[in-house]
Amino acid sequence: MTIRNNKKSAQRQGFKTGEHVVYPAHGVGQIVSIEEQEVAGLTLELFVITFEKDKLTLRVPTAKAGSVGMRKLSEDDVVGRALEVLKGRARVKRTMWSRRAQEYEAKINSGDLVSIGEVVRDLHRADTQPEQSYSERQLYEAALDRMAREISAVKRITETEAVREIETTLAKAPKRATAVAAEADDEEDEQEEAA
Repeated sequence: MTIRNNKKSAQRQGFKTGEHVVYPAHGVGQIVSIEEQEVAGLTLELFVITFEKDKLTLRVPTAKAGSVGMRKLSEDDVVGRALEVLKGRARVKRTMWSRRAQEYEAKINSGDLVSIGEVVRDLHRADTQPEQSYSERQLYEAALDRMAREISAVKRITETEAVREIETTLAKAPKRATAVAAEADDEEDEQEEAA
């Protein structure tokens, strides 16, 4: 296997070196180079993406960037919509936790900032609400981390400032504790009517 850095052009498929991108399964990373690798006699051109916080380096074939869901950072209006989602009522389905956890995990790994915001909104617990389970807390923290990383990269602020902005927005949601209880009651009523 031979690795050669490609210095000819620092841009492929609309992405360029030094640019921050979102890779759905890992969140925000930075393209540090575009290189060629020879694998089994074939030459592949690869984006080399580093995820500093996770101490991870990923190599993505330039031709596959779109199909794997790699994208540029969200625009300001998408960040605004994602923050607006946090102000809404939590939508907690009355299904088994394992199924809900899978759905939350899929939303987090979708790379879609608004979907990640929905997970943050649905799993957020105010101080007056009951304690989260370990797995709920893990999913909430993963979603919060992904959302904060992208907001910090878009707004060019620190991740701590981004988390503070998310938490401030969550606190503005009207009657957060009663909204969760009301949603659960609404869904129970719907299930009784369907039966």
